[in-house]
Amino acid sequence: MLTKILITALVIVGAFFYLRKPARLPAQTEIEAEGKSIMLRYIFMGLIAVSMLGSTGYWYWNWQDGNQVVTVTIVSPIKDSTSVYHVRKKDIFNNKLTTVEGIHIRLSDQDRVIIANSM
Repeated sequence: MLTKILITALVIVGAFFYLRKPARLPAQTEIEAEGKSIMLRYIFMGLIAVSMLGSTGYWYWNWQDGNQVVTVTIVSPIKDSTSVYHVRKKDIFNNKLTTVEGIHIRLSDQDRVIIANSM
């Protein structure tokens, strides 16, 4: 959440500097101002590129983590039985899960779920 606030503030500050227009200056100071303007433009483009690269990296990490296969053991106290399944992390919800083979499993409130990394 803090990251979103900081990025929003950075965009607002960047837009403020980008949109403000300098007053008419003599030719020498106009050239200097143009140089500063070009430099600011490169800095903002760099910041945009870094933020897009960071967003892409986060998206890829989230996708990769969600597709990781884990071993799920369901212990039922009612039947005194255990069942072991291989499930992708993204397919585990509060009261149901979907195995790698496509089997949909609904869990009761009494079932105990143990999740372990598959090797």
